[in-house]
Amino acid sequence: MKNKKAESSHSIRNYWFMIRFISKHSPWILPSLIISDLLSTLPWILSNVVLLKYIIDVVTEGTDLYRIAVACIIFASVVVIGNLLNTLFYEIYLPLQKEKLHYRLYTLIYDKASRMDFESYDNPEFYNDFVLAMNTMGDRAESVLTSTRNLVTELVSIISITAVILTIDPICFVFIAACVGIMVPIGRLIAKVNVNKKEAMTPLDRKNLYFSRVFYLQDYAKELRLNPAGEMIERRYKKNIIDRLFTISPYLKRQWQLYFCQESLPLTILICFGVTLYMGYKTIVTKEIGLGSFAATFNGVSAVSNSVFALTSWFAMTFRENGLYVEKFKKFMAAEEKIKDGEITKKFKKPETIKLNNVSFTYPGNDKPTLKNINLEIKPYQKIALVGYNGAGKTTLTNLLLRLYDVTEGEITVDGMNIKDWNIRSYHENYAAVFQDFSLFGATLGENVAMKENPDIEKVMASLKESSFSKDLPNGADSILLREFDDNGVSLSGGEAQKVAVARAFYKDCPFAILDEPSANLDPVSEYSLNEAMSRAAKDKTVIFISHRLSTTVMADVIYMLENGEIVESGTHEELMAKNGKYAYMFNLQAEKYKEEA
Repeated sequence: MKNKKAESSHSIRNYWFMIRFISKHSPWILPSLIISDLLSTLPWILSNVVLLKYIIDVVTEGTDLYRIAVACIIFASVVVIGNLLNTLFYEIYLPLQKEKLHYRLYTLIYDKASRMDFESYDNPEFYNDFVLAMNTMGDRAESVLTSTRNLVTELVSIISITAVILTIDPICFVFIAACVGIMVPIGRLIAKVNVNKKEAMTPLDRKNLYFSRVFYLQDYAKELRLNPAGEMIERRYKKNIIDRLFTISPYLKRQWQLYFCQESLPLTILICFGVTLYMGYKTIVTKEIGLGSFAATFNGVSAVSNSVFALTSWFAMTFRENGLYVEKFKKFMAAEEKIKDGEITKKFKKPETIKLNNVSFTYPGNDKPTLKNINLEIKPYQKIALVGYNGAGKTTLTNLLLRLYDVTEGEITVDGMNIKDWNIRSYHENYAAVFQDFSLFGATLGENVAMKENPDIEKVMASLKESSFSKDLPNGADSILLREFDDNGVSLSGGEAQKVAVARAFYKDCPFAILDEPSANLDPVSEYSLNEAMSRAAKDKTVIFISHRLSTTVMADVIYMLENGEIVESGTHEELMAKNGKYAYMFNLQAEKYKEEA
C-alpha cells in the first residue's frame, strides 16, 4: 500500500513538473486549450440535458411553442460562435504555440546534450534517458496538455450535469455515486494492466525498431544483397512477432474483462435499470416529474458515467505513463557534469610543453584500468606517434589530452598548468582534432571544414588542398554535403570524407593537432600526400597522431608503443627498429614498400 501511495505521489510530482514547465515556456497554451475545449464540448453536453428537458417540457405544456425556436437559435448561435473560435484556435494559434513549445523544449535538451560528459555515452542507463528525452519529450508534452485538457473538461462536465440532476431529483446522486464507486477501482486496474503491458512489450518493440533499421538504412544494404543475412533477420523478425502475440494476449484478455465490467455494470445496472425504473416510476406512477426531467436525468447520468469512464481508464493510464517518461526527462536534465570548468581561459599563440605525470584511467563501470602510470613529455612542435594493437589505450590517451574524460589518477599539464584548471571551451580552442569515427554535417563543404558559419573560403580551399581533397563540386566550398537539408546534396566517398575531416585540422588556428587514424580510408598516394602535409603542419603545430599504418610513423620525432595501457617502447623510428622489439615486429609485418620507404 505504501509503495502504491509513493508511486502515485511520484507520478503527481512528475506531472506537475511538466505542467509548470509548459506554463513557464508557453504560459497561455494550456488555459486557451481548456477554454477552447469547453466551448466546443460543453454546449453539446448540456444540450442533451438542459435543452432536451426544456423542449420536452414546452411541448408537454402545449404553450408558447415559439420558445423552442428561440432556444434552438440561441443554442445554434453559441455552437457556431464556439466552432468559429475553436477552428481559429486549433488551426492557427495552437500549431504556432506547439512549435514554440517544441523549440524551447528541444533547445534545453540540445544544450544539455552538448554539455554532458562524454562518458555519459558509456553509461547505458543515462544514455537511454538521453535517447528517450530526445525522441519522446515533444510528444509527452503534448500528451500532458491533452490529458490536462480532458481532465478539466470531464470534471466540468460531471459537475455541471450533476448540479442539473440534483435540481431535478437529489436521489439520482446516489446512482451517480454508485457509478463512480464501481468505475474508479476498475479504472485503476485497467491503467495498471496497460502500464504492465507496455513494460512487457518494450523489449520486443526495441527489437522491431532494430529490424526496421536493418532494412531501411543504407549501412546494411550491401550485406543484405550479397549474403543470406536478410533471410536470417526475417526469420528472427517472424519469431519476434510470435513472441509479441504470446506476450500481449494475456493483457488483452484481462483488459477486455475489465473494460466489459467497467462499462456494463454501471450502464446496465445503474442507468438502464436503476435510473430508468426509478425515474419512470416517478414520471408515470406518481407523476412527480415530467417527461423532460425523465429524459434529462437519463441522459445526464449516462453522460456522467461516460466521463467517469474516461477519467478512470484513459486518463489514469496516460497519467502514469507520462509520469514515467517525465521522470526520465527530469533525471536527464538534472544530471551534473563531472568535468567541471576551471578559471583559465588562455589561448596559446604557439605550442607549449605537454606533460603526463603518472596518468592512469579507468572507464566508469570497469574494474581494470585502460591506462596505467603513463609518463611522457611532448615538446613544442614535435610530431608524436602513438602505436599499438587494438585496445592498447591509444584513443583513450588522446581523449584524456582533449579532456573528453578526466584522468582517474595523476595529472596532465600544458605549460605547467593542470588542464583541469582550464575553462573547457577555452581549452578546446587550443586543439584541432580529427577522429577515426569523424562525422560530416548537413551543411556546406566550407562549413564542414571550418565547423562554423561564414567560413573564410580562401582558407577553406587552402586547407582542402593541404589534405589532398580534389573532388570537383558544383558550387565549390558552398556545395551542400548530405541530403538531409538539400535533395541535391553531395555524398562523398569514405576517403573524400576523411580528407574533409583532416582539412579541419589545417583550417583551425591552434597550436596542437590530434589525429586519430588520419589515413585510415586513404589510398597510398593520398596517404603519402597527407604525410607530407602533416610535416608542413608540424612547422607551427605540435602534432599527436595515432596510426596503424606504420609508414606514417616514420616521420614522427618520437613514437610511443602502447600495450595493455602502458608505454612499453619509445623512440624514433630508427631507434625502435634498431631495438628489434615489439614496434619492429609490427612494422616488419606490414608491406615491404614501407621498409623500403623507411
